[in-house]
Amino acid sequence: MNFDEVLNRIGGFGRFQKTLYVWICLPQIFLAFHMLVSVFTGAVPPHLCRTGNSGGPGLGLNFSIAPGESCMSYQNGPLSQLNHSLPITEHPSTSNSCAEGWEFSKEVYLSTIVTEWDLVCENSTLNNIGSSIYMFGLLVGAVLFGALADKYGRRIIILYGLAVQAIFGVGVAFAPNFYIYVLLRFVVGMTVSAVIMNAFVLGTEWTGPKNRMLAGVITDYFFGFGYILLAGVAYLIRDWRKLQLAISAPGFLFLFYIWVLPKSARWLMANKKHEEALDLIRKVALINGQPLVDNDIELFQSPKNSDLRKYTVIDLVRTPKMRKQSLILFYLWFVNVLVYYGLSLNISNFGMNIYLTQMIFGLVEMPARTITLFTLNRSRRISQLAFLAVGGLACLLTIFIPDDLSIVRTVLAMVGKFGITASLSIVYIYSAEVFPTVIRQNGIGMASMCARAGGVIAPIIYLLRNISHHAPMVVFGLCPLIGAALTMFLPETANNPLPDTVEDVERTRLSATAEKSQHALYEECPKQNLDIIL
Repeated sequence: MNFDEVLNRIGGFGRFQKTLYVWICLPQIFLAFHMLVSVFTGAVPPHLCRTGNSGGPGLGLNFSIAPGESCMSYQNGPLSQLNHSLPITEHPSTSNSCAEGWEFSKEVYLSTIVTEWDLVCENSTLNNIGSSIYMFGLLVGAVLFGALADKYGRRIIILYGLAVQAIFGVGVAFAPNFYIYVLLRFVVGMTVSAVIMNAFVLGTEWTGPKNRMLAGVITDYFFGFGYILLAGVAYLIRDWRKLQLAISAPGFLFLFYIWVLPKSARWLMANKKHEEALDLIRKVALINGQPLVDNDIELFQSPKNSDLRKYTVIDLVRTPKMRKQSLILFYLWFVNVLVYYGLSLNISNFGMNIYLTQMIFGLVEMPARTITLFTLNRSRRISQLAFLAVGGLACLLTIFIPDDLSIVRTVLAMVGKFGITASLSIVYIYSAEVFPTVIRQNGIGMASMCARAGGVIAPIIYLLRNISHHAPMVVFGLCPLIGAALTMFLPETANNPLPDTVEDVERTRLSATAEKSQHALYEECPKQNLDIIL
């Protein structure tokens, strides 16, 4: 009896699993806060150079003549009368362009890191570098905590990540200077990867094959809810330090996870902790109302559990079939995040209030994630392929739309974002089912690292506009189409048992007919039918 069969016996998505997903989904809201809060805390308000005759900070300034990045000095009368003056001196990006500092509009933001540390003009690159360092923290966290979770377990890494995230998140709100701020944000980025990856994998490893897809999409909804909720929180709190504190301090409430978050029995089994796994399985069976007797479980009799060697990331590419599947999945993660962030940057200028724009972006994600509920049960592979193709084709079509038809181009870009968002939701589930248990977290960690690399590169793609105005959208169109073609070389995992070892991946799997027959036997059992009802 393999582990998926045991899950079917004790309840593939019973009371225990539903409770587990409550604990898994709640932190997703705060992960979205940390991922997106820099939209507000790092915003650049309209600003003007302060001069000796300004008449006092912010006194009667008219910022309407100074767009967000105005690196110029106004010397024709006092700043209080700027609406009647003309800029006569401009000092682009020089160290002495504004020796007396800057005046920032407070119409939208009371303060941001930009207004506090003057991150404009010659210092504006520091803001971009800070964002890149945060993304690098996500990358480092994906690799580091992926390996640690495979070695020490999913639960301990989640608990550690939540604790460090709360401490350092609050610390960011009290950063004395920009460099400490960046360092603290780097650590927060690492913990975001630790929590988001391991929470997803923990839920996947406790969920039966028939409900794995639904459970995975539920976590995406909570991230999207955090996306939307942040707009409201940021609208109410316009000071960046108070906003950072508001999204971080509630993280200390997750301290009670020490008592409610379970270990992964599948991980315990793979790491030869048989008795502990058996005890946990019996407790879950009781919670789900399907108690077991000793002869119900023959979980550890399979020859594949006799291999005691430790697995590393090298095992992702050591054998032919595993290597092919790993490289394809790494590319899919990279291209999904590359295009996701690339399109978000490209369609973000709606000319509307930034808080309303943030909310719209969050709302767009909901239907994209919902539609996967109707496609994934039929086929993981075809769903991944189809949404990548939709995203890629929509991006390519934008290059044929004249510039004066901006509405059509925007709609196509939104269709592209819709397809990529759905594809990104699928790739989490698909990857967790393709990678075997012994290296699943290593695989997800490496894939997440590739995704973060895509996020870092996305803004750089827009430098291609110097070559051709359409070049960025060509890249964002072709890359997903290549991914769609590569997806055809991945196995179908819908309603199939999860592989536990690399040998499971390499050996010939059951034929599709045999697998369907096996699952049909489960369907005939009335008790099992009750287990799979959500």
